[in-house]
Amino acid sequence: MRLLTKSGGILGPIATVLGYVMSGIFAVLVAMNIPNIGLSIVLFTIVIYMVMLPLTYRQQKFSRMTPLMNPELTAIREKYKGKNDQVTMQRMNEETKQVYAKYGVNPAGSCVQLVVQMLILFPLYRVIMNVPAYVSQVRAVFEELASKLLTTPGAEKYLQEIGPSIQATTISKEFTANTIIDTLYKFRPDNWTALAQKFPDLSDIISSTEKVIGRMNNFLGMNIANTPMNYIKEHATVWLVIGAILVPVLAALTQWLSVKVSMAGNTQPEGSDQMAGTMKMMNNIMPLMSAFFCLTLPVGMGIYWIMSAVVRMVQTILINKRLEKQDMEEILRKNMEKSKKKMEKKGGVSGAQIAQNAAINTRKVDDSVSRAKRMQKAVTGLDESAVTKRANVRPGSLAEKANMVSEYNEKHRKK
Repeated sequence: MRLLTKSGGILGPIATVLGYVMSGIFAVLVAMNIPNIGLSIVLFTIVIYMVMLPLTYRQQKFSRMTPLMNPELTAIREKYKGKNDQVTMQRMNEETKQVYAKYGVNPAGSCVQLVVQMLILFPLYRVIMNVPAYVSQVRAVFEELASKLLTTPGAEKYLQEIGPSIQATTISKEFTANTIIDTLYKFRPDNWTALAQKFPDLSDIISSTEKVIGRMNNFLGMNIANTPMNYIKEHATVWLVIGAILVPVLAALTQWLSVKVSMAGNTQPEGSDQMAGTMKMMNNIMPLMSAFFCLTLPVGMGIYWIMSAVVRMVQTILINKRLEKQDMEEILRKNMEKSKKKMEKKGGVSGAQIAQNAAINTRKVDDSVSRAKRMQKAVTGLDESAVTKRANVRPGSLAEKANMVSEYNEKHRKK
C-alpha cells in the first residue's frame, strides 16, 4: 500500500530516517508509561543537536577565530590591492588558505551547518505534521477507526469536505486508510464532536480514539497537532490563548538570545560595516520570522523551534568556555604542523613558506609604511617644517624640488 502521508522527493529518505529516530524515542517513552509526542519532540531535538555537535563546534570556533585572523587577512588584501591578474589572485587565495589553515578553521563550516539544519528542518516538518506515518505506535491508535470509516457510506465525501479547513490535503487525492489517518491526526476537538454526530454508529470508537490521541498530543495543555493561530481564533479559554501566544513569542525570544550568545565575545572584522549592518538586520528579522512561522504551524513545530534555540545556547556557552581555556599559541602550533604535513604530502609549498606567509599581520604592514616614510624623508633631506619654508631654499636645489613634490601631493590629497 502506498503511504501518501510520508514525504517524498529528495527529502523523503531524510524524513524516513528522522521518523525512525522519533519512533525509537517514542517507543522508549511508551515503555516508561509516558507516551507523549510533545516530549518525544523535545528529546528528539536534543538527540539531533548532539549529533550535530561537531559542526556546531567548528562554526563557533570559526566565529571565535575571525577577530584573530582578520588583521592577517586584511594585510593580504592590502598586499595585493589593485592587482587583478590571474597569477596575483592565485597567490592571494593561496596565502588566504594558509591563514585559515594556521588557525585551523574552515570558512565553509558555518555554511555547512546551515545547510544541514535546513535539510533537517524541512523533513522534520513533514514528520511532525504526519506523525502516524512515521511512528507506528501512533498510527495503531487510528487503524481501527480508519478501517471502519473506509467502509462507511458518506465518510469519504464528509472527510474530503472538511479536509481543506484543517490542511489535510492527501484525503482529496485518494480515499485510503492512510489518507484517513492523515486527516484524523489533524482533527481538533470540534472536528471529533462533529464526526461523532455525523456517524453516531461509530461514536464509541470515535470517542475512545480521540481520548487516546488527545493524551499523546497533549503538551502543557495544548494539542501539538493544532496551531497557535487556531487556538487564538477558536478557543475562549484564557489559559489556552495565553499558551498559544507564548509559543511564537518564546520561539522568537529564544532564537534572538541564541544569536546574542553565539556572537558574545566576537568582534566584527575591520572595514566590514556593510556586512555587519546586514548581519544585524538578519539577526533582528529572523526571530520575527520564527514568531510568524510558529504562529501558523502546529504547536509541535514551535516546540522544536524553541528547544533547538535553547540547545544551541547551551552548546555555545559550553564550547566558548572550552575555547577560552585552550592555549592559543599551542593551537596555532598544532595547526601549522598539520598544514605543513598536508602541503608537503601534496607536493606543494614547504612548511617554511607556509609559516612565512601565514605570519603576515597588520604590524608588518604598518612597519612597511613607516619605512617608506623614513626613506622619503631621507631622500628629501627635509623635515616637515623645512618643506613649508620655500623662501629659505636655494633655487634649483634638491630641497626646492622636494618642496614642489610635497606641495603637489598635498594639493591632490585635499582634493
